Amino acid sequence: MAKIRAAIVGCGGIANQKHLPAFKANADKAELVAFCDIIPERAEKAAKEYGVEGAKVFTDYNEMLADKSLGIELVHVLTPNVAHCPITVAAFEAGMHVMCEKPMAATTADAQKMIDAWKKSGKKFTIGYQNRFRDDTLTLHASCEAGELGDIYFAKAHALRRRAVPTWGVFPNKALQGGGPLIDIGTHALDITLWMMNNYEPVSVSGSVFYKLGRDPKGPEGNVFGPWDPETFQTEDSAFGFIKMKNGATIYLEAAWALNILKSMEASTTLCGTKAGAEIHHGGSYPKDELIYNTVEHNQLMEKTISPAGVVDFFEGGAAAEAVRESTQWLDAIANDGEPLVKPEQAFVVTQILEAIYKSAETGKEVFF
Repeated sequence: MAKIRAAIVGCGGIANQKHLPAFKANADKAELVAFCDIIPERAEKAAKEYGVEGAKVFTDYNEMLADKSLGIELVHVLTPNVAHCPITVAAFEAGMHVMCEKPMAATTADAQKMIDAWKKSGKKFTIGYQNRFRDDTLTLHASCEAGELGDIYFAKAHALRRRAVPTWGVFPNKALQGGGPLIDIGTHALDITLWMMNNYEPVSVSGSVFYKLGRDPKGPEGNVFGPWDPETFQTEDSAFGFIKMKNGATIYLEAAWALNILKSMEASTTLCGTKAGAEIHHGGSYPKDELIYNTVEHNQLMEKTISPAGVVDFFEGGAAAEAVRESTQWLDAIANDGEPLVKPEQAFVVTQILEAIYKSAETGKEVFF
């Protein structure tokens, strides 16, 4: 079977940490023929390390998409959030499949444009929520699908850091990112929580957003990624949302890059069902992922955990196991006309809810869908 001819738009951190190593691990399925970045040196470096012989480098994605000699079939959009929409739409209009990094877009309006372009194109589309592919999340999802927790009516989506503000790239730049920790890491926690519940019908959202530590001159002290500049910190440093679903279920979402809290965890979830409960602990305070079920057996309260035996989180090559699994599943979906695990319609709802939290915080009112 011929390899899928792929292109990268955005050759920065997420490309080098996740997507490029994952493509390398799936070299039997796809080959990288084009690299685009507004900083030409980054695209050239990526092409040299990961591209096929003769791979081309661009600084304008429109020129790349128009180059028919490359035979591009797939585009990965790995840019700041506000650029997701125009690049994705252009790629679909050029007749290509698209993976876009999370979140789908900075606004619901942009996300809708991406959905419309995708449906018109007839191509494949997915969003980069790699945390679904971890061992703990896959195991818990299987439990939820089997009905082992019963009706999940209350959940918490956790994305809290004590002091871990990203100080590289454009993360604190609201104009380019559209938001801070809520849209950056809160999106992962909300995605896996909705996926576990298989519930994508929000009714209303109430939110609170804080600009406290990010703009405090002493706020950067102790940051694990080094001090940030309070003068240029434009986004929120923490945000919280209370989400009501159509079936009556409730979700509490918490997200922070910097918060005076002891326990740090992200891409984590707490689920409370009628038969049992479960918690995933992942992130700063947990050297290894924890999946804990809580049940009642023989009139006794019980806790069960997944065994760490045989689990390998990272391997030679630099890509996390979940990133390679994500890439493998996605490339197989394209090659075999299958469905990606992360569906665009699901990612669209995540963007809707995140935007509603920002809107609720701004207006002081509950937002209804």
